[in-house]
Amino acid sequence: MLYQHFFNLINFFKRFILFLFCGLGLGVNAQDFNDLDSLFVDRDLDNYSIRIFTNFKVNKFSIKDDDDKAKFVPNNRYGLGLGFANRKIIVDVAVNIKNPNKNKTSRFDLQGSTIIKDQNYVKLYTQVYKGFNAKNNFDEPTEFRDDIRSVSIGLNFLHTFTPIEFSYSLLKAGLPEKNDRTIFVTGGVGVFAGFDYFSSDSSVLSETAQLYFNEEGNIKRYQSISLGAMGGVMSYFKLPYGITATLNFMPGIGFAAKKVTITDDQYYPSNPMLYKLDFLLGLNYNFDRFYVSLTYNNDLNSTQLGHGNSYLLNLTKAKLALGYKLGRAKKQ
Repeated sequence: MLYQHFFNLINFFKRFILFLFCGLGLGVNAQDFNDLDSLFVDRDLDNYSIRIFTNFKVNKFSIKDDDDKAKFVPNNRYGLGLGFANRKIIVDVAVNIKNPNKNKTSRFDLQGSTIIKDQNYVKLYTQVYKGFNAKNNFDEPTEFRDDIRSVSIGLNFLHTFTPIEFSYSLLKAGLPEKNDRTIFVTGGVGVFAGFDYFSSDSSVLSETAQLYFNEEGNIKRYQSISLGAMGGVMSYFKLPYGITATLNFMPGIGFAAKKVTITDDQYYPSNPMLYKLDFLLGLNYNFDRFYVSLTYNNDLNSTQLGHGNSYLLNLTKAKLALGYKLGRAKKQ
C-alpha cells in the first residue's frame, strides 16, 4: 500500500513537470508522456531507501561601502525531516526548526537542481523571506527587523560540451553509478536570469547605522532584473573507502536593470554589471545498507549600487542525510 502511494505521488510529479516544460516551450510531445514513466518511476524496490536529514537554507544580503558593511541574516535557518529516494527521484519533507528564544523569520524557500537529457544542468530557486537580523562590522548592536522583506527568484542553466556521466540523484540516494569511471570532468556554457527585491517600512539601516553610510545607502527598497552568461566545470570522483564526490564551479557575468528607492527619493544605478558564482560540493559514503550524503551549494550575486555602495546576495543550501536501503544489500 505504501509502495503504491509512492507511485501515485510520482505520477502527480510527472504530470506537473510535463505541464511546466510545455509552458516553457521546451518541445515536449505526446511520446514524451510515455517516456516519462521510465524517467521518473523506479519499480525496483531494491533501489529504494528511507532517510532522515537535516538541512540549512538561507537567503542573506549585505550593503557595503569602502569601509563599512551592513548585513541582513534570517533566523530559523535549519530544518529536520524524513524522505525516500530511488534511482529516479528523491522526495524529502522537512520541518523548519524555530528557536523559541529568537524572533521568527517567515519564509518560503524552494531550491532544486536536475540534469535534463544528459547535457543540460538546470537550477531553479524561489525564496521569500520576512524578518532579518541587522548586523554590521562597526560594533553597533544587532537588531531584529521584522519589517524587512526579501524576494529572490532565479534560473541557472548550463549546457555541457559532453554528456554528464553521473547522476545527482544516485549520489544523494547512496546508489552506485552505472559507469566504471573513477574521474569525470566536463565543462559547459549557459545563461542565468533572476529577479531580486528587498524592502522595509523605512531605511533597512537603523538610525545608528545610517551614520556610517552616505544618503544613498539609506535604502528603503531595491529591485532588479538580471540576465547573463555563465560557464562552468562539473566533476565527479570515486574515492577510496566507498566515498564519492562531486564538485561544480560556475562563474557568470551579466547585466542588471536596477532601481533603488531611498527615504525620500529614488535612482537607477548607472553601472549595470552583475557578477555571479555558483559553487556546489557533494560527498557520499556507503557502508552496507546505510549511506551518508552531504551537499553544500553557495550562489553569490554581486553588483554596484552607485555612490560608492555595493550589494551582495548570498544564497546557501546544505543538506546532511542518513539513509537506509530497503532492498538487498549490494556491494558498492
